[in-house]
Amino acid sequence: MTRPLGVSYQLIGRAAPVFLLAILLGGCAQTFDARAIGVPVTMAAPAGKPPEGARFSVTSRAVFGFWGVAKIKSPSLRKALAAQLAGGTGIADLTIKSRSRWSDVLVTVLTGGLIVPRAVTFEGVVTK
Repeated sequence: MTRPLGVSYQLIGRAAPVFLLAILLGGCAQTFDARAIGVPVTMAAPAGKPPEGARFSVTSRAVFGFWGVAKIKSPSLRKALAAQLAGGTGIADLTIKSRSRWSDVLVTVLTGGLIVPRAVTFEGVVTK
């Protein structure tokens, strides 16, 4: 007896763990490139010398689909900091925090993981 379309159930059984592992390891990854901003950006100030300038905090949204595998909306570091850089020569002490708020978790649960929103916060100091 032949199976329809030549499907081998043993092959599916062997491929399933690999597919599930790829989904678990590849979901919700974000990359931020500071070279696109056009000014010097540092993640830390020199020891003993805090940076001088105006502090900022900007929150943006990231949205992933299909349990974090597909990127639907990604926050742009350049767009988020464009308004902060007016008259500034650089950014110091930049920190990027990605977290799920309670409303993000609620949306994820209600959609069964098909939509996974995240809040991404950029904080730092605009140097003059």
